[in-house]
Amino acid sequence: MTALRNAIYPLITLAIVVALWAFFTRPGGLPSYLLPPPGAVFSALYAGLADGSYWPHIRFTLLSTLSGYIIGSAAAVVVGILIAESETFEKFVYPLIVAVQSMPKVALAPLILVWFGFGITSKIVLVALICFFPLLVNTIVGIRRADPELVEMCRSFNRSRAFIFLNVKLPSAASSIFAGLQIGIVLALIGAVVGEFIASEQGLGYLIGSATVNMSVSTMFAGVLILSAMGMAGSSLMRFIHRRVVFWEGARQSMPSGEV
Repeated sequence: MTALRNAIYPLITLAIVVALWAFFTRPGGLPSYLLPPPGAVFSALYAGLADGSYWPHIRFTLLSTLSGYIIGSAAAVVVGILIAESETFEKFVYPLIVAVQSMPKVALAPLILVWFGFGITSKIVLVALICFFPLLVNTIVGIRRADPELVEMCRSFNRSRAFIFLNVKLPSAASSIFAGLQIGIVLALIGAVVGEFIASEQGLGYLIGSATVNMSVSTMFAGVLILSAMGMAGSSLMRFIHRRVVFWEGARQSMPSGEV
């Protein structure tokens, strides 16, 4: 029932937005080449899904997004752990990572296309680069935020460094890591679409770009709606996994104040 009640509020907001959208695009309102009415957009969306013309583009974008997201996230967590646990590694590597991150990824995209070609590989690399840094920072901050008194207590009992990391530091960092993963799933979609805009023959970015050339605004909006649905689904899935994996946070919040 709680989940149902929580779902009602965004649905009400969505209904208001669609109603305002229909109001401003009514006959005599905004021209359809600027903002098509909701009916035209949903008709284009249904037609593209029903005849199968959208599905290859959806699969291509999903594949590049998920592949790059997994690679970039795994690399970010591993490098973040090494930086947080080793000052020497941090001194050698972290400044270079910051320098690469400071470069606009849109500017790097043509170079990535030259190196990795115009296929899906270049999109995966671009997605991985965009996902990497936010999760890296969250991992470092989360591990270093571990309770120092608890760490010292474990050391006083001659616990190994691996034990302290697995039982103290990693659980402390779990919430920060999942926050970075939620940010990364949205950034991954942005990276995939940017790569498809620049050079691709498939993907939702390519679909939107082609619709721009043909001035098919309804198709453009349909592509944007699909991307929004993918982003919302990915973010919701990550929040669900967060609640299941970091289960002690919910238990802690549900405790009465005198039992913590």
